[in-house]
Amino acid sequence: MKKLLTLTMIAAGLCSVTAQANTEINLGVLGGENSTAQIGNNQCAKAFIEERTGATVNIRNASDYSAVIQGLLGDQVDLVLNMSPKAYASVYLKDKSKVELVGITTDDTDNSKGYHSVVLVKADSPYQKLEDLKGKVFSFADPDSTSGFLIPNNQFEQTLGGNMDNQFNGFFNKVGFSGGHEQDILGVLNGQFDAAVTWSSMVGNRDDGYSAGALRKVKENGFDDLMSQLRIIWKSPLIPNGPTIVRGNMDKELKEKLVMAVKQLDKEQHDCFMKATGGKLHLEDTSVSEYQSVIDLVQAQKKTTR
Repeated sequence: MKKLLTLTMIAAGLCSVTAQANTEINLGVLGGENSTAQIGNNQCAKAFIEERTGATVNIRNASDYSAVIQGLLGDQVDLVLNMSPKAYASVYLKDKSKVELVGITTDDTDNSKGYHSVVLVKADSPYQKLEDLKGKVFSFADPDSTSGFLIPNNQFEQTLGGNMDNQFNGFFNKVGFSGGHEQDILGVLNGQFDAAVTWSSMVGNRDDGYSAGALRKVKENGFDDLMSQLRIIWKSPLIPNGPTIVRGNMDKELKEKLVMAVKQLDKEQHDCFMKATGGKLHLEDTSVSEYQSVIDLVQAQKKTTR
């Protein structure tokens, strides 16, 4: 009997160790960047979080923002280090229990908590302002992107009239989606689009692609002279920076370990946190109220498209 009890206890212990070893965390990465760069930029975060939580971290790099939204709603994504505010709002409006705020990414340069949608053209083009793009080919990034669609679309509807379906009352010759911020930038560079949108902090050194944003990411991925080839001719009002979020309904104990690990990553390996979030960014406390204007805009958009 003693031998049997001992064997049972050992088996139970092995099961417990196996269960811990099999614990997984899915790190969602928003689309709009090539998959090699997505995975590479998140490797150090993966290693750090695995060390601090004891869980296996899987990098779920998505081809578009919608995949991350559906991943959170379907319990297949547990963490996003720099979420699109619109994507966060979309999940929040469908099921609040599926998304929980850890913090807001905040600029190291001046502690600002906002960024801009910007319109890019080639530096050697004649276009100096938005009005110069009449009759030209224009590209948004992703329909679930805040700076890549939600905000500029809203601004264009107000200033140009119409909507995307009628090229804003025929202002543009053609309007479409490239699939992401990097695709927008490269599309302008190679002449696929006359102009396109992307996101930028618009603070810090311009030659570096500013302190945070898609321009900085693309420049760091091998386009050293990027900023000499592009010109920004329009910028939006300030948009709240992307939040770091966890899946709200994941295992409570694991969630607590994960939140602590993310905060420690920011403090202890800040270069790694910056690499994963796409700029000179750190975490500050936040609340739903900081994103209420985006939530309201997404909700209003849903009503008008029903």
